[in-house]
Amino acid sequence: MRVAVLEGGISDERDISFNSGHAVARALGDAGYGVIDELDPNEDDFLERLAGGAYDVAFIALHGRGGEDGMIQSILEYLGIPYTGSGVIASASAADKTVSKALYARAGIPIARDVVLRDDDDVCIADIVDAVGSECFVKPAVNGSSFGVTLVHDESELPDALELVFEHDTKALIEERLVGTEITVGVFGFPPQALPIVEILPQKNSEFYGLDVKYIDPSLVHRIPAQISKEDYERAQELAVRAHEALGCIGFSRSDFIVTKHGPVILETNTIPGMTETSLFPDEARHAGISFPEVCDELIHIALTEVEE
Repeated sequence: MRVAVLEGGISDERDISFNSGHAVARALGDAGYGVIDELDPNEDDFLERLAGGAYDVAFIALHGRGGEDGMIQSILEYLGIPYTGSGVIASASAADKTVSKALYARAGIPIARDVVLRDDDDVCIADIVDAVGSECFVKPAVNGSSFGVTLVHDESELPDALELVFEHDTKALIEERLVGTEITVGVFGFPPQALPIVEILPQKNSEFYGLDVKYIDPSLVHRIPAQISKEDYERAQELAVRAHEALGCIGFSRSDFIVTKHGPVILETNTIPGMTETSLFPDEARHAGISFPEVCDELIHIALTEVEE
């Protein structure tokens, strides 16, 4: 079987994607796959190599713009190459946090209060504060891995936060700051099943799970299983599967939550979770007794099964 591992790409997460792609290629080799080519969509000859490679399946290890938003999925659909993970519509819906939040709400999944702004909108700081409070997160509507995200402590910080966010996207999502325990819940397989929950441990020098802590030693940041109540644990797993299904995800996903005093509230769903040695999804799978090569092999099996159906 000929496998194309797609890595790198055009997003802010390009370097992270290379790490994921290399890890996937090694895992597929361990799983017994013979021909494994690593391709970067940002290379000039990418389309020629992809179309002419006689690939049986593509393993998408791209994160963010061009990888998780339906763009590469559309290309693979056009070329008739089966691929891992979610399809075009599910990928695009999950990538845009404003769209995914609408689908969460429709599925009865608790969401945070928010305001959505475009880069050419008139901004009224007082209206934003009235809607979400003076403490809030300002984040790109379409991006990943915390690029362009700011934790705003009071309204005086909002203008600079908006200036930063519009360097990364033309649409900003401003959400109330939720107080509680941050967790992430992987969903894997077909039919989808929730994996053990990871608790994101607070760090002394970081107020939230940002770029400065996402890629350090996971033992310093991840606690698994999460130390939350049994009721919240089961509820979060249920909501993660519900989010996976509401978006139409296939194979795997990972949803992030804040467990407040009223229960879990969803933040976002990643349709292509990080696949590096320090990433959350492989960590959850290991604790469920599923090795990384087994994860990668099953994702390819699901991709090929989807084509047969």
